[in-house]
Amino acid sequence: MRLTQIPEIAIQRLKRFNVNLEIRHMADQVSQDSNPDPGKEPVVVFNASTRLVGMSLNAAYALLTSWALRLRGTPVVQFTCWAGMSHCVLGTSRQEVTKSPPCQACITQSKWLYTGAQVSPFTYSPDQALQNALENLRLQQLQEFEYQPGESFRNLVSPPLSFATLPLGKLVLPSVRWVLRRHTLQDDEPTCFLLRQYILSAYRVAQEFSALLDKLNPMAVVLFNGQFFPEATARWICQQRNIRSLTHEVGLQPYSAFFTTGEATAYPLDIPEDFELTDEQNIRLDAYLDQRFLGKFSMAGVHFWSEMKGLDASLLARIEGFKQVVPVFTNVIFDTSQPHSNVLFPDMFAWLDLILEVASINPETLFIIRAHPDEDRPGKESDESVQQWAELRQLSQIPNVLLVSANQMISSYELIQRAKFVMIYNSTIGLEASIMGALVLCAGRSRFTQIPTVIFPTTLQEYRHQLEELIDAETISVPPHFQSNARRFLYYQLYRSSLPFNEFLQEDGIWPGFVRLKQFDLDRLTPQASPTIKTILAGILDNGDFLLDSDV
Repeated sequence: MRLTQIPEIAIQRLKRFNVNLEIRHMADQVSQDSNPDPGKEPVVVFNASTRLVGMSLNAAYALLTSWALRLRGTPVVQFTCWAGMSHCVLGTSRQEVTKSPPCQACITQSKWLYTGAQVSPFTYSPDQALQNALENLRLQQLQEFEYQPGESFRNLVSPPLSFATLPLGKLVLPSVRWVLRRHTLQDDEPTCFLLRQYILSAYRVAQEFSALLDKLNPMAVVLFNGQFFPEATARWICQQRNIRSLTHEVGLQPYSAFFTTGEATAYPLDIPEDFELTDEQNIRLDAYLDQRFLGKFSMAGVHFWSEMKGLDASLLARIEGFKQVVPVFTNVIFDTSQPHSNVLFPDMFAWLDLILEVASINPETLFIIRAHPDEDRPGKESDESVQQWAELRQLSQIPNVLLVSANQMISSYELIQRAKFVMIYNSTIGLEASIMGALVLCAGRSRFTQIPTVIFPTTLQEYRHQLEELIDAETISVPPHFQSNARRFLYYQLYRSSLPFNEFLQEDGIWPGFVRLKQFDLDRLTPQASPTIKTILAGILDNGDFLLDSDV
């Protein structure tokens, strides 16, 4: 039989089997070469929301980190889900939420990944008292649900846990929004079912994780991003017990990770006030931006732009019909960055509604609303999109408001070049617009609002006043430090906080964003050989800042 006649699913399984054989081979070497010191406090690693089968980028970052720790002599315990939740984030079917997750396939993959490792698995057992408490609750009650554990749970650890209630509704809400691809949840049975099951599952994680912490008393816990409910619950438990929790996410560079003592999706970054770019660093940053402005970049293995087109004649003609143009850049409403961003507005759509209100009294200003391209990504399409909002608000009937949909590949950067000023919620393009010299009005807390790079008002009243003032202004003056700060921030993101793993990983050739191991000697996983490993181990073991010492 020719290869072309073999079903695609069989080819994928064969590739996956070979990827896992490579992992097992390396894991066996790690077991042979590591000699954990029994006198050291262990590190717990937990990342139940990074993959089901295969090895995603974040699963790979956690695995390589655990190997490096073990080779350094630090005991590592993998807290691992073995059908430990009734429903999990990646195992939930949006079309059929009651469908059970593929636990057996996930457990099998865990056994490949954690070959030779010390594993602490947990299984699912529903709490009947909690189940009864949830049975008749509806959407709002479930979102706000808090639970006071029984004595059996509070006394599970010694000394007894100090908290009275677990904010289970709050812990699971970002996961439900992410799975359902929407922010505004519907009070229907599928949504309430998912909330109940996630709450029950989060409670089980809390029970098992608390017992593990009591048994191990670890020096630190390494978690995936801290937003999805299994890891969010574990992080919350750590905070109650004053145990260091570290989270990680994909970095801005390909095959790079971001580690932090905070919450990775908020991207806390401490940039020294005296840090200024050298000539060589400016050249390096400009080279990156040249490619970025052409759409030649990826995040988490995903390429958002298959092509990038200039502004066509009809759009240019429409722009010429107005006194001024203001581009408005949106975000994906269910993204895990959004809970951090919603400080002035309850959500992004409330912000867009305000823009329509302001547009109605400023007919000489053209507002071009640019939907984020990730809204239309195959397999991750938003169920609550800017396109839907535009149709509901009858945007096509408003002369001075134009929607550029998610699948229109026009250059956002050309819009910025023609802008009087730029409006964003918390999109990264706001940072790039500042670098391009545009004035940016930001409506949501963003990673780059940590330092002065954009205008970010502190109250809703101040925001509206600032918006109206910019529209009415004859000329726009951009504080010069906005551009320099934006360059400083982006450089730190790219070359100091994005920790490169490219010497260890490559695409697996099966799924976008999933990887396989490269061939490398085990001594590459040492601080002496790898700046990335040096930075991560220093961050975990010595309270380091997870920033590279210098450019690599």
